[in-house]
Amino acid sequence: MTVAGKETPRERYRAQLRAEIKERAWEQIAAAGAPGLSLNAIAKQMGVSGPALYRYFASRDELITELIRDAYRSLADTIGTAAASGADLAGLGRALRAWALHDPQRYFLIYGTPVPGYHAPDDITTIASEIMDALLDAAEPASGPAPAAAEETPLESHLAGHRQWAGDHPASPAARRRALQFWTRLHGVLSLELAGHFAGMGFDPAELYESELRHLT
Repeated sequence: MTVAGKETPRERYRAQLRAEIKERAWEQIAAAGAPGLSLNAIAKQMGVSGPALYRYFASRDELITELIRDAYRSLADTIGTAAASGADLAGLGRALRAWALHDPQRYFLIYGTPVPGYHAPDDITTIASEIMDALLDAAEPASGPAPAAAEETPLESHLAGHRQWAGDHPASPAARRRALQFWTRLHGVLSLELAGHFAGMGFDPAELYESELRHLT
């Protein structure tokens, strides 16, 4: 039995092996994308047999799940720390870009092309909702939710009945619209920048991103 807070040598070894496997997996993803991830190839790199590696991750999907969970947790913590320090909506946007630029492969694993045949477990959706909750909080006017406007925008009206993405967050219609537009437009710029589509166009993507932030906030 393990004493709380103390790992046995076997547990430490297992944690180290799992961490090394994930590190090798990120290297593979950087070279060939998530669809090319292979536990057997990782085993060969590490000098162990395929069956030995499956004692640490039962399947490729389990390894992908762990990587996606780590990526979402990292971003949720980054956004949460920025929000706790008083960052406004623009500050959260800058935190998002800094996180994405630091490790583009991590960004693309969770916001890029879905891995064929892979379905993420519910707990990952829960972590992702922490990010949106922080944006919804920041999208609300400083004075709190405003009284309902005489006329909602068409998008606000639509979102009133299609708000699964916002969960149970008590955001106003304007805050929901603002947060959703903020999220989608910034991801559009980030995805193009990280994929290299601005290369050779002769402008600084950081300036475009800041322009979007100013327009959205």
